Amino acid sequence: MQNKGFVKVFAILLTLVCVFYLSFSFVTRYHMNKAAEDPKGEAHYLDSMMNKKVWLGSYTLKQCREMEIGLGLDLKGGMNVILEVSVPDVVKALADNKPDEAFNKAVAEAAKQQVTSQEDFITLFVREYKRLVPDGKLAELFATQQLKEKVNTRSTDAEVERALREEVQAAIDNSYNVLRTRIDRFGVVQPNIQPLEGTMGRIMVELPGIKEPERVRNLLQGSANLEFWETYEAKDIVPVLVSADERARVAMNLTSDTVKVEETVAAAEETEAVSSKDSLAAVLKGETVDNNAVNLEQLKKEHPLLAVFQPNQSGIGAIVGYADYKDTASINTVLNMKEVKEIMPRDLKLMWGVKASDIDKTGHIFELYAIRVTERNGRAPLEGDVITDARDSYDQFNKPCVTMSMNTDGSRRWAALTKKNIGKEIAIVLDGYVYSAPRVNTEITGGNSEITGNFTPEVTKDLANVLKSGKMPAPARIVQEDIVGPSLGQQSINQGLISFVVALIALMAYLCLMYGFIPGMVANTALVLNFFFTMGIMSSFQAALTLSGIAGIVLSLAMAVDANVLIHERTKEELKAGKNMKEAISAGYSGAFSAIFDSNLTSIITGVILFYFGTGPIRGFATTLIIGIICSFFTAVYITRLIYEYFLSKGKLRNLTFSTSLSKNLFQNAHYNFMGITKRSFTIWGTIIVICIISFAVRGLSQSIDFTGGRNFVVQFDKVVQPETIRDLLENKVEDANIQAIALGTDGHRIRVSTNYRIEEDGAHVDTEIEGILYEAFKEGNLLPDGLTLAQFIDRDNTEGCSIISSQKVGPSMADDMRTSAVWAVIFAVIAIGLYILIRFSNIAFSLGATVALAIDAFLVVGAYSLCYGWMPFSLEVDQTFIGAVLTVIGYSINDKVVIFDRVREFTHLYPNRNRTQLFNDALNTTLARTLNTGQSTLIVLLIIFFLGGDSIRSFSFAMILGVVIGTFSSLFVAAPVAYLALGGKKDEKEAKAVKA
Repeated sequence: MQNKGFVKVFAILLTLVCVFYLSFSFVTRYHMNKAAEDPKGEAHYLDSMMNKKVWLGSYTLKQCREMEIGLGLDLKGGMNVILEVSVPDVVKALADNKPDEAFNKAVAEAAKQQVTSQEDFITLFVREYKRLVPDGKLAELFATQQLKEKVNTRSTDAEVERALREEVQAAIDNSYNVLRTRIDRFGVVQPNIQPLEGTMGRIMVELPGIKEPERVRNLLQGSANLEFWETYEAKDIVPVLVSADERARVAMNLTSDTVKVEETVAAAEETEAVSSKDSLAAVLKGETVDNNAVNLEQLKKEHPLLAVFQPNQSGIGAIVGYADYKDTASINTVLNMKEVKEIMPRDLKLMWGVKASDIDKTGHIFELYAIRVTERNGRAPLEGDVITDARDSYDQFNKPCVTMSMNTDGSRRWAALTKKNIGKEIAIVLDGYVYSAPRVNTEITGGNSEITGNFTPEVTKDLANVLKSGKMPAPARIVQEDIVGPSLGQQSINQGLISFVVALIALMAYLCLMYGFIPGMVANTALVLNFFFTMGIMSSFQAALTLSGIAGIVLSLAMAVDANVLIHERTKEELKAGKNMKEAISAGYSGAFSAIFDSNLTSIITGVILFYFGTGPIRGFATTLIIGIICSFFTAVYITRLIYEYFLSKGKLRNLTFSTSLSKNLFQNAHYNFMGITKRSFTIWGTIIVICIISFAVRGLSQSIDFTGGRNFVVQFDKVVQPETIRDLLENKVEDANIQAIALGTDGHRIRVSTNYRIEEDGAHVDTEIEGILYEAFKEGNLLPDGLTLAQFIDRDNTEGCSIISSQKVGPSMADDMRTSAVWAVIFAVIAIGLYILIRFSNIAFSLGATVALAIDAFLVVGAYSLCYGWMPFSLEVDQTFIGAVLTVIGYSINDKVVIFDRVREFTHLYPNRNRTQLFNDALNTTLARTLNTGQSTLIVLLIIFFLGGDSIRSFSFAMILGVVIGTFSSLFVAAPVAYLALGGKKDEKEAKAVKA
């Protein structure tokens, strides 16, 4: 083998990289176990260890948790949301919401066309406007104050279109930054937020472990609210807060004595001295915290506010004090007490900083700012809609700063505000949290400002993004939502692990039974390394492991068996030809290489298409499948060969036969006349296709809400419930909306309810109301236990009694896009593979044979779902997962075709004068063992996933089972015969008979 040294070095380096990244998962698991054993609670341990270096002297526990292999929502439980920023609304705002009839009509028509078009909204809008107003100029619409630096009345349409794209993307980026900040404040561990590629304006958010979906909906869908506020000096407010502490103590009836304010101040100072080792002052001074020094609970009784709040003793600036993030809620409670508010200045608002104080290295201490309300309506004197641009930059001393520009109205008001507050701080507030409070040095005129301070480049970048978030209010709305309860997630983990372990053992046993113990164990070593490398690479990408991802890993292992089967079958042929073991191994690997390479590359092509068109679970599946295929190619083609060559160089393994008593004569020396039954096979295929067409016309398909829009609720009952009962109870509650109910599993305790009721309406309250309708309907039908409240029913954490354990929402626009993307994904996959076969084999006949066979494979799998839904004991809905299965079938099925065509090409070169009919038959017969062995091994894996993998991937595995069976037969009876006929096979056969006569 050439480049043996490179392969060894690469394998060692890859192993080290994988060990490094996988180690974070083990370190995290170790500390999570210790946290679970902490007598003070898991949260206490994690808080104390989060910022401590726990691995290799460089990585904190927080960093380790971020770098471990995370669990997807279907395994861990949580919330998956796709939000859509309304691009039409952004475009209207950029045009100052002009009443121009043609403009508004073009916007409406472009929005309508976008549902079914693969082009983005800007392209559609420009085209539609030019159609309505052929002589119109876009500059007449968009030469506004907001775009004054990019568009003027002389700008060309191309320049305006480019400016629109930049501004729309900026609005989407701003929404992304606002969402990211809001989610960070929500305290979610390992959140995932990312713009969806190939779409304009859509952002995916994954929030593991969420228990308050209603709060999350409100948090994510609210508009960004950027404000500029005047502030108080701390020296004016700190004495008031000290008095507030006493007021709170009296109001809470924790003491009967009335203490004067002067005595309270002294007591506060004494408290600070006594508790200097565990108070906030200690943290701010960098001292070690000793939790046993003072009884904090006793201090809270004596001083409800000052026991957990450290006032700013310097009295300078708008920061009035500091507190641990865990205590901010209790501080807010004290400050909102009626008795406390009575002594507060009427124009005072207290707001927390958005991030931990720079003087606190632990990241626990937050700052409280004193805001002064100066407007009669209680609003900020200046809001974010006046900002035209904000950028991170460097000042004259080459220090990081932020530059900000405002429109004419904003410039005038900003000049007045800064003139009034020279020497004071102005707070920059977004969503009620202070991001910065720069001090005003002089009156700022002209609308251009520079914000300086002790900033890092990262801080200035974030601040610029915050300022820009007020520039274009673009509220996001939820167009797709999935919520999975932790109990369902744990069940999925168990089912996924069981199916994986059983499938792996079955594959290993199969290889040993078919090819002997030693060849089987060499191949099994490759399987284990394949799994190890796949997990290591996934960990390096910080990819989340989902149930569909586990299915992808298992399937990639099954496809890795295909490469080993090809090598072993080819090596057996070389041994039969009389070569010694060393020569047979070399020839076996060389002869199988092209078929392995082609089949793996075509599978990767479908994986890439899956990743591009899919979302959520489909992308997780595609990611693991692509990584697994690449790893399987490396381990099967190179690692196993290194093993064989090492032992052969030591004089061992020279008597291998690559067969057992079971497989010795299995499909060997076959002489089937495949080409002779072309007419009969085509008749059978045609009949099946006609049956499927009739089924499409009569029954259609059971489309899921992925393609129709709607909501799914999976409800767990404590008794056996019939789907018909659920349907009858809900039909009277949802007017004319569609209601479907199907049983999940066989115990009758779990029902999935689907409805399109009020799916056109936006707003978080709609989801809450529909959950209430379910509760009332089931309560009226006596399906819920006595005493079960609505809160318990909608609690995804509730594992006892009855509750909603998962839910899903898909908006109409998202459903239309999914349906369109699904069709294009299948078409692109077939065309892309057909083109690759054409390029690789340089013959249109092979490309035609592969394309026709793949199209039939996909069509028949879909047709089987049309024929079988409604009477099979599990769901056969057509959804995103099903489309992923169809694309995987295409990627898998092409493997057989490539192997057969590769053998035809080889025989054509070896036997140029051989009759084409015999040549095709010989190619099919010599590869028959490989075709059926691979099909059997993959079928074993899929059957295991089908029975043990759980309800969520049962439909996927069923589609794959159909695909493997159909794909195997189509390779023999469609792909090869079509290529044979396209090459003039019948004509060649007739000429041979004429010569023979």
